[in-house]
Amino acid sequence: MLESLGHFHVVLVHLPIGILLLACVFQWMERRPKFASLHTATSIALLIGMICAIFSALTGFLLSFSGDYDEGLVITHQWFGISVAAVSIAMFYYHTKAAAFKAQVSISILLFVLIIITGHLGGSLTHGSDYLTKSWNLSSDTVAQRRPIPNVQEAMVYSDVIQPVLQAKCYSCHGKNKQKGKLRMDDSLRLMKGGKDGAVIIPGNVEKSELAKRLSLPRGDDDHMPPKEKPQPTEQEIALIHWWIASGAPFDKKVKQLDQPEELKPALLALQNIQEKKVIIPDIPSKPVTKANEYAVKKLKDIGTVVEPVAQNTNYLSANFVTVTNPGDKEVQLLSPLKEQLIELKLGSTRITDSALQVIAEFKNLMRLQLDYTKITDKGLANLASLENLQYLNLVGTGVTEKGVLQLRDLKNLRSIYLYQTGVKKSDWSDLKKAFPKTLIDSGGYTVPFLPTDTIEVKPPKTKQ
Repeated sequence: MLESLGHFHVVLVHLPIGILLLACVFQWMERRPKFASLHTATSIALLIGMICAIFSALTGFLLSFSGDYDEGLVITHQWFGISVAAVSIAMFYYHTKAAAFKAQVSISILLFVLIIITGHLGGSLTHGSDYLTKSWNLSSDTVAQRRPIPNVQEAMVYSDVIQPVLQAKCYSCHGKNKQKGKLRMDDSLRLMKGGKDGAVIIPGNVEKSELAKRLSLPRGDDDHMPPKEKPQPTEQEIALIHWWIASGAPFDKKVKQLDQPEELKPALLALQNIQEKKVIIPDIPSKPVTKANEYAVKKLKDIGTVVEPVAQNTNYLSANFVTVTNPGDKEVQLLSPLKEQLIELKLGSTRITDSALQVIAEFKNLMRLQLDYTKITDKGLANLASLENLQYLNLVGTGVTEKGVLQLRDLKNLRSIYLYQTGVKKSDWSDLKKAFPKTLIDSGGYTVPFLPTDTIEVKPPKTKQ
């Protein structure tokens, strides 16, 4: 209960920062005759700021028990926060007692400095110690710059392939300064230990590994990681993490020592060619679009559809039918008025058929489409051949075959197709790779061969005769 009260710290902490800084400025100004009337306003600001500082210190103390942050940095921030509260009390007392001007100024300057330091330490806890400098590209502990890999087969699978992804996308919340859920990922031992809910990686078992599950959830899901406002791993990076876990999550093996499914090789080769100039495909179309019809959006939301902007300051939208009761082709037709704005559509595990794909074919700006575990067929898939901007396509658990997928070979921007548990046969993969040379075709269901070296024989100690 007390720990839950600590979460109010992030709400309260901004109040004393702004109010007390304003009080300091007011106090400095009121010493000039023309601003003497600010004396009452200064007293009020000091009183409110003092109260907020006390409650911020108390809630911060309770939040420190969560164990989500670096202990050393928390203690330092905590004592500076207590100092801010104590000095604000002193400043309020001296101001109401009309103490000597020099004493008041000295205290206000001290308070000003303490607020700046405490705020910086709080920012370091929340956003990382480099949150002020990382935008200037000066130095960073949390953003990895993947070094070029001249020969990916000779690379260490964890330190060269997997760790840079975790460092760039996970360390800001699970690194040295901050450990959400008591999970720290910047150390291999702590990573395998897991967090407060247990292990997040089960070597050899992707389906039971919480890390893999969280990465694969839809971006709008509350349990999806990283949080949707944070930088997201690419589909290729997620596939590499799945492969690493399925291979036993080794830390001391080279890429060449692990079994490499055919559909994963393009992702590995992409790491080898990282120095080559690449064509960057944007997450959002560069061309602006008008605002969506509000009545059409309301109709979709009324049936439970999650419709939201894909980013700030844009009219492009994402639509997710995960919370709609038994959605089918009729509900998809409600999307037609949004055909210009829609760039992400999630229809997984719905009742849609090929008829819905005729409607979706009109969404020329669509970039990401999830059709997993639906009743679509090769016939309906042909409608998607007109979606020139499509980058991501999830067909897991559908009845599509190689013939249907090949109808999409002219989609130049297509980067990922997921075909696990479909009608595509094992013998078809080589033909698909030739037809989609720049596309990651993921068959899922990775299996890892058992090697004699994976077994450790434990013998009882010899007894002395």
